[in-house]
Amino acid sequence: MDRTIGKKLEEAGVRFIRLLWCDNANVIRAKAGHISFLEDLTDNGIGITSAQMAIPAMYDAVVPGAGLDPVGEIRLMPDWSTLKVLPYAGGHAQVICDMIVPETGAVWDHCPRGFLKRQAEQLGKMGLTLNAVFENEFFLLKQNPDGAVVPADNTVYAATGSMNRHLGFIEEFTGSLIAQDIEVESYYPEAGPGQQEVNIRHAEALQAADRQVCYRETARGVACRHDYIASFLPKIYEDKAGSGCHINFSLWRDGKNISSDPGRADGLSRECAAFMAGILDRLPALCALTIPSKTSYRRIRPHFWAGAFRAWGTQNREAALRVCRDRAGRRADRVEYKTADATANPYLALGAIIAAGMDGIRRDLPLPEEVLVDPGLIPEKERSKRGIDLLPRNLGEAIDSLEKDDLLLPAMGKSLAQSFTAVRRHEWENLKDAGLEEEVELLLERY
Repeated sequence: MDRTIGKKLEEAGVRFIRLLWCDNANVIRAKAGHISFLEDLTDNGIGITSAQMAIPAMYDAVVPGAGLDPVGEIRLMPDWSTLKVLPYAGGHAQVICDMIVPETGAVWDHCPRGFLKRQAEQLGKMGLTLNAVFENEFFLLKQNPDGAVVPADNTVYAATGSMNRHLGFIEEFTGSLIAQDIEVESYYPEAGPGQQEVNIRHAEALQAADRQVCYRETARGVACRHDYIASFLPKIYEDKAGSGCHINFSLWRDGKNISSDPGRADGLSRECAAFMAGILDRLPALCALTIPSKTSYRRIRPHFWAGAFRAWGTQNREAALRVCRDRAGRRADRVEYKTADATANPYLALGAIIAAGMDGIRRDLPLPEEVLVDPGLIPEKERSKRGIDLLPRNLGEAIDSLEKDDLLLPAMGKSLAQSFTAVRRHEWENLKDAGLEEEVELLLERY
């Protein structure tokens, strides 16, 4: 670490540095070290029990079958390039960590961030880079004196009334993102009561996942200062819009976006088309990693603009993959993976997408026929003939698909695959009979 960092932190009034990690349940956790021990934090990080990667979202208890128990410790080692002074938490900074085996100094097999790094490195050996951004939707809620949690407003999509009401929150939220070197592109109220969408700029894969962690932390931290609760839970109200977290990506080579080829019939480069085909080929298994909560499947339904079908289309918001083109409709600027929400660990989700896409490129998979209409309006027999399948109906089915997948499990590695599936299977088994109200009560502030 640059020795000037300590001086800068002291000048900024930082007393504690939060060392962050993101577990298999996608709960963001941290231990904070005092700045007076900065040198020790740099050399040794902070220790946590290895069983932390075997804890579900509902409570702090080790799930069976994860291959982890209270014996053993790993070290959270700061990646100082991610260090940020927190504008919304006076006296605190944060840094994102890798999980390191103390005896060897190697990245721990259960480390989600290490998984994404490996996949991005493999893609780099193909001469390609993936740029991505997580497109978050979240609810602003408030707690009444009687303890009831209610929406912060009752407006509709893009309503200026919501903009005016939440001006203070939005100004501080976006200002805090910018202060952490996260570029803000746009903002509007979403369709649900109190629901917001603030879009940020894309970055290379690892930085994009790091930014997703910072985004959620910033939204929740600023909301707390305004006496709100910010929740990214996919479904809070049965009869209202849910919150997705679409993953937008593009393929780059030598600093240029190579996703498009106007000379091809589909307008996509051969690499991008095969990358998309690889994702579609593995989509049922990918669902376990990108929509990995029981609550996720309350949102993934036909006619809800959530990408409930294994299909792709240009500006087709019912297809799992939506190609976004330029104004003339010729160049493909990016692809939107719609079957995702913020209960997904961003490192696992993006790493799995890269693994599936690379497999498509290696096998030169042909991209299926483009779907030009709402897939739910196509007769079932025709859909079946064209391979336009409905995605898994619930988390249990998605985990079943992942456990049979011969690409994603080896890519994750035996240890990470075992702990991840054990955690998410435990969540499914314990919540599969729960009603929405119980799910919201348990998980509202986890996400």
